[in-house]
Amino acid sequence: MKLFIITGTCGAGKSTMKTELSARLAPDRYACVDSDETGLNWWDYAGTEREERYGADTLAEAFRIAHGRNLVFFSCMAPHDYTTKAAVPEELTATFYIALWAKDPIIEQRLRARPKERGFTTDEAIRPHIDYNQWIGRNRGKYQLFIDTEDQSPNETAKTIAAFITGLTESWREQE
Repeated sequence: MKLFIITGTCGAGKSTMKTELSARLAPDRYACVDSDETGLNWWDYAGTEREERYGADTLAEAFRIAHGRNLVFFSCMAPHDYTTKAAVPEELTATFYIALWAKDPIIEQRLRARPKERGFTTDEAIRPHIDYNQWIGRNRGKYQLFIDTEDQSPNETAKTIAAFITGLTESWREQE
């Protein structure tokens, strides 16, 4: 089993890629799971003694949903959170990070365009996402695949990611 974590700040394109890749990747071999689909809510963790467990708990639930298939997990999870906080199943043999990124003004524009109930209505609400986006940009070398979502259409981005994922899993199948 392989794990592909597709990460980025809110507004980078994770949900769009989840939809696109779900249509491109064979469902018998790949489970595309968004952290929102795990049934766990960040706000149930925020400010509690288990706040740091949110990422690990959502990943554990995503593994359960994947039921042995290669997991394509869409989350804001950073590499350091995964490597220091998350337990993984024994059958996991490799993990790859794919970062989605765009320039800060594009992220801000996308966040402000969301429905008001999503909460991106003030500079204070948007600032942490811009900060995280800047961290991802500064650390682009920590990802096996880094994509500027401003420079590609969703279709082109999904095609690039699908080729990366299937190419890696196919090469591993040949080695086994």
